[in-house]
Amino acid sequence: MYSKTTRMITITVQPIYLPNQSCPDKNRFVWAYQVLIENNSNETVQLRSRFWRITDGFGQIQEVSGPGVLGVQPVLPPGGKYEYTSGTPLPTPSGIMTGTYQMETETGERFDVAIPAFSLDSPHQPISLH
Repeated sequence: MYSKTTRMITITVQPIYLPNQSCPDKNRFVWAYQVLIENNSNETVQLRSRFWRITDGFGQIQEVSGPGVLGVQPVLPPGGKYEYTSGTPLPTPSGIMTGTYQMETETGERFDVAIPAFSLDSPHQPISLH
């Protein structure tokens, strides 16, 4: 698991390789990632938008942004949590994801919360010992 806290908002991510949706012979590797957003602050916040940077094993970068997550903009009161699962395919057996969520307070202040960088590793990734 990977975790990072910004302004008392903690983002925890657990990537999961999906062998049943992957096809290594056709360079298709698929992961799910479970995200837990915890509001440990004393103010209510709403997740307004997301930004992801996905880097495959070749160093190719794909950026994804848009409103909310999975079509919703969850409101998290103090102590509130929100969980969701999404996924991504890659043409390589490994990669890295990172990003930010933009949050908004009840007073209209917007701020970015860092999503921790996390690795996408499949069992098809060659391992070399040095």
